[in-house]
Formats: sequence, C-alpha cells, structure tokens
Amino acid sequence: MNVTFGAYYTLIMAVLVLLLGKFMTRHIRFLRDFNIPEPVSGGLVVAATIFALHQITGLTVSFEGSLQSAFMLVFFSSIGLSANFTKLREGGSALFVFLGVIAVFIVVQNAVGVGLAKVLGLDPLIGLVAGSITLVGGHGTAGAWGSVLESEYGLTGATTLGIACATFGLVIGGLLGGPLAKRLITKNQLASPRTEDEQLSPSASTVPEGNEVANFESPSKAPRLITADAAVETLALFAGCLAFAEFMTGVTKGTAIQLPTFVWALGGGVVIRNALDYIFGIKVFDRAIDVFGNAALSIYLAIALLSLKLWELTDLAGPLMIILAAQTVMMALYAALVTFRIMGKNYDAAVLAAGHCGFGMGATPTAVANMQAITNQYGPSHKAFLIVPLVGAFFIDIINAFALQGFISVLR
Repeated sequence: MNVTFGAYYTLIMAVLVLLLGKFMTRHIRFLRDFNIPEPVSGGLVVAATIFALHQITGLTVSFEGSLQSAFMLVFFSSIGLSANFTKLREGGSALFVFLGVIAVFIVVQNAVGVGLAKVLGLDPLIGLVAGSITLVGGHGTAGAWGSVLESEYGLTGATTLGIACATFGLVIGGLLGGPLAKRLITKNQLASPRTEDEQLSPSASTVPEGNEVANFESPSKAPRLITADAAVETLALFAGCLAFAEFMTGVTKGTAIQLPTFVWALGGGVVIRNALDYIFGIKVFDRAIDVFGNAALSIYLAIALLSLKLWELTDLAGPLMIILAAQTVMMALYAALVTFRIMGKNYDAAVLAAGHCGFGMGATPTAVANMQAITNQYGPSHKAFLIVPLVGAFFIDIINAFALQGFISVLR
C-alpha cells in the first residue's frame, strides 16, 4: 500500500517536523549540546515512525520531490551569495594555508571511504557518501549529492545513507574536537587553564571583537530590517542564481565540465555577489540572505528526512559503521599531526584543530562550539574564530564540490 502526499501537504508535514524538532531541542539537552539541527531531530523521529509502519503494515509513504529540490537550490544559492572575496583578504595568509590543509583532508577522507568500501565489497560511491559528501558537507550536501547519486548513478538509498552518516558525524565531531585540542595544549604546554574569575570576566571574550555580530550590522547603528522590499530584492538574487544554474546545467550537459545543478547554483551566487560588490558597487543584504537560506535548508532537510526509507539501510549498517569508525580515527590523526603542525604548533593551531574536527566530521556550528569550549578554559583565539567560520561557511563547500566531481569521474 502506498500513500502519496502532494506539494501542499508535503510542506505542511515539513513544518510539523520542524516544530517537533524545535520542541525536542528545547527539552533534550543532548540535542542542544551537539548542535543537532531541529529538522534532523524531528525528522528522524518521523522517519522512524514511518519505518515502523512499513515493517508492520507494509505501508509506503511518498512525498512531493520537486519542493525538496527547489529548497535545496535556494540553500546552495545562499552559500554562494555569502561568498564575498573581501573576506578572503581579512583572513590573511593563514586562511589560505588552512584552505590548503582542508583541501588535502577532503582527498584523504574520500580515499579512506572509497578504499574501505572496495575492501568491504561495497559500491565505491558509498565510500564517498561516508566521506566528504556527508562528513565535511553535512546534511545539506548529503541530501543534494544523495539525490544525484540515486538519479544519475543508480545508488539506491544514497540520501538515506547520507543523512545517517551526517548525523553520526555531527555527534562525533562534537565529541572529538575538545579532548583532542586539550591534549595538544597540555602536551605542548601551550596555555594554562584560566581561573574561574577569569573565565567569568566579561572582558575575556572567546570571540574576537567584530565577529560576535557576524552577518549583522554594527550594534551602534539601527539594524536594517527585512522589509517587503528587502525580501523582494533578495528573492531576485536567488532567482538569478537558479536561472544561472538551470542555464549552465543545460549548456554543460554531456561535457567535461558537467556538474550537478546545485553546484552551479552555488557558483552563480558567487558570481552575482562579487559582481554586485566590485562592478556595480551594490551592497548585498547579508542578513536577508542568511534568513532565506536557513529557512530553505530547514524545510529541505525536513522533506528529505520525511522521504527517508530506512529499510534500505539494513544490509549496510555493519560495513557503514566500520567506515565511519575509520573516518573518526583518521580525523583525529589528521587534526593532530597535520592541521596542528602546519598551522604553527601553537595555541591558535590547537584551537583550529578543534574547529577542524567540528566541521571535518559535522558542521560549522559544531566547530564553533568546540572552539568555544577550549577558549572558555584557556583564553581567546582571534585567529581561529576568524578563519574557521570563513572556511566552514562557504569556501569548504566550493572545494568539496569540485573534489567530489573529480572522484566521481574517476570512479565512473
């Protein structure tokens, strides 16, 4: 028996999932401590319920897929529209070094995933799903590449697998970063724990001045409101990104530079944002872009989780845990032996290593939470709080997209 929800009912169900996730996050400390997104916490409960109904009654529930694709493209457009090249210069040479460290890490992470998948007799593409698609990419990239792998490469259950891996990564990334950085600091005698009075001092902020209000106007000025006019202007920017993505997908189809549509949406955002900044001198309203992008991501994830078919994962549970366990060990070793050493073997490098564990296995909020846990105890690291959000917010997605396309072209 199959029940199919149309577009309107799918949107209603997605909002209910978000409300459930918000309620759970408010009342369950574990979800707050590990920065589990509200659509993920609520969506997994609903997905488990649908799974139980399927196992007991044979019922299969389907949801409208076009809405999911549309919100996905809006989210990736928001990442591109946030990529102001001026921010690259603010990070200085350390930002470019860190980008290089992350680029190599993505290759290593995928090599581990693909290699173990082959050893375990699995499709090598599953190694990418249990690699940078989900661990560096997070839930948004997991769903986007999952749909591509299912539709274009016939990898059944790729989205379901991706959501599971991304959720695992969020938890492990939050558990791994703090202890690893603390060990590096203690072993190398880089800093001493601050007293309780120092930790409570308002002058001892763990976030460098100016970054605590990132994506917002100066607190000394009245913030610009997201009015109807601002919303229309922002929607026009997203429409431009989607048009660019549709055009480039059609033009490049079957060529050497063929990329998934969501990658072109991201690239279109980068082009439009920096053209407006540097050619036309038009200031883009970052906060409105963030609001639209975050809302689109929440709805997209809610629909993706509603559409999970958990019964497709039963045969992969054992091999998948082996791959993810290996990725966890590799992440710890890389952060300690490569990230920490290349970034200077000092206190800032140790905090950067904690942040790398956060978004190398989970997401940028997890990275920031890791760094805050360390800096609350040992003191601020202005460099780390400047570099990690810049890399984790959008540059990592651009690097990851091209790295994954290269791996897929080799494997297929």
